[in-house]
Amino acid sequence: MATGWAQDGAVQDQIDDTVEEAVQRARSQLPSGKSLIHCEECDAAIPQARRNALPGVRLCVTCQAALDEAQIKHGGFNRRGSKDS
Repeated sequence: MATGWAQDGAVQDQIDDTVEEAVQRARSQLPSGKSLIHCEECDAAIPQARRNALPGVRLCVTCQAALDEAQIKHGGFNRRGSKDS
């Protein structure tokens, strides 16, 4: 397949870069430090099991789920752009 000026493996390099950026973004969003006892959004108690499982947790399960849902709706970006744009 003709690729013009693109070097061999350019498409795979682009895919690899996109995956690596997504992994780095996810890692940067992981909590760290001391867990809170109460949710910083709604002040509900955060169970000890959650605090043990996820050091640095700051939100209860309900608030974290709402935050995750909001982030999914505002998802990533298409590095190559849309063919319709």
